[in-house]
Amino acid sequence: MSDSEKATEAPEKKAPKPRAKKTEATANAASAKGYAIIETGGKQYRVSVGDRISVERLAAEESDEITIDRVLLLGGDGDVKVGTPVVNGATVTAKIDDHFRGEKIHVFKYKPKKRYRRKIGHRQALTHLTITGINA
Repeated sequence: MSDSEKATEAPEKKAPKPRAKKTEATANAASAKGYAIIETGGKQYRVSVGDRISVERLAAEESDEITIDRVLLLGGDGDVKVGTPVVNGATVTAKIDDHFRGEKIHVFKYKPKKRYRRKIGHRQALTHLTITGINA
């Protein structure tokens, strides 16, 4: 075959790959790979399965399993669900590792020329959580 004959032939088109249907198992696997933005204690955290985070003290015992319903966003694998303000039916499960107190913060109040000085310390009560699951 000469070069001119190769140029005139149409290139072969590949058949598109059939897409797999999403089953419940693949949907759960996709959410396990993804991430969620949750709200607890007035703060927002971006979490994935296996993450360990520190949050405001929760009223539960150590080694308890808790469910967080305030899921603001679910993401991962190009699919993002944004809540208004929360995603309906979405939950994040976590295991409480331990309760502890954070680092000491010094608060110093001062008014010049008035002999007013106050030094106050504060240690916040916190909880370590390990994220065990993200459920859509």
